[in-house]
Amino acid sequence: MALHAYTEKLAAGEDLSPTEAAKAAGLLAEEGLDPEAKKALLIALSKKGETVEEVTAFAQTFRGLARDPGLDSWRERAIDIVGTGGTGFGGYNVSSVAALITAAAGVPVLKHGNRAITSRSGSADFLGALGIPMLTEPDDLRASVEALNFCFFFAPSFHPAFKSIMPVRKALAEEGRRTIFNILGPLINPARPAHQLLGVFHPQWVGPLGDALTALGLRAGVAVSSVLPGGKCVDEFTTAGRNEIRGIGHLAAQPPSGELTDYGLLCCPESDLAGGDAEENLALFERLCTGQAPRGLEDTICLNAGVALYIAGNTTTAQAGIDRAREILRGPALADWIARARAHFQPSAS
Repeated sequence: MALHAYTEKLAAGEDLSPTEAAKAAGLLAEEGLDPEAKKALLIALSKKGETVEEVTAFAQTFRGLARDPGLDSWRERAIDIVGTGGTGFGGYNVSSVAALITAAAGVPVLKHGNRAITSRSGSADFLGALGIPMLTEPDDLRASVEALNFCFFFAPSFHPAFKSIMPVRKALAEEGRRTIFNILGPLINPARPAHQLLGVFHPQWVGPLGDALTALGLRAGVAVSSVLPGGKCVDEFTTAGRNEIRGIGHLAAQPPSGELTDYGLLCCPESDLAGGDAEENLALFERLCTGQAPRGLEDTICLNAGVALYIAGNTTTAQAGIDRAREILRGPALADWIARARAHFQPSAS
């Protein structure tokens, strides 16, 4: 079936079957297809509203088209801690610090990401300031995981199929249009870690994206969106708002709580979570490691890292994970890990 036939079906308000959605995704990835036809399909799909089955089929297709980063040996024990972005909140690099704590605890973290687009300090910016680069070669990725239980790899290098879609995505973004690609990134980590903590830009997508990851075979995970008192949403757990969650995989039936009081944590002001550019966030990181940062930021980071440790099976409860995360953050473990990471990536400076 040609792309326009799928577009007509979507425009009529009909859902695509998983097979149809997979074929449509494959057509979008083809070179030489009319960009206007691709644009029309993405608009029609967004207007209708993407189903879990459509999102899952798109994710399966682009996972299949991705370049293999060669990290199979760690897949079953590994986790990704990642957000969809797109909230406009401009907070601190919570997920990046939570990922470092998780790696320092001994859990392999396979994190794939991109450069910042709208935020002042994305994961690539913050980790780069720490001395941790985005990697593109499998040998370098394996060496990083072996030495540090962590790697950060550059997403565009592993998704060549996105090249033919990028001009269409940019055109739609300039028009202020959201598409399925705004939510697809966290679902298509080509390393396919068995565990994931997924931050979602809006509560309405927590359930669908959590269900999509369950359908994709994730062993265990949690999808979360935090709604702040003023109505802003943040794509991670926070101690400044209400955490809407969905368990994934074997945690679907009994996910960890999203209630702060269950962990003895206090609600903090939104200002505690404020971030700056990469250098400002790096300076704040030093304060975090010595217990001098805003308590709400420390609690938020430990909450995310603690839930990640629980998801990955490193601790038996989320509470134990939070306690372990704070011990790592405040104690020598994280500082030692940072020193090893800098020595690994910049051996001449060690």
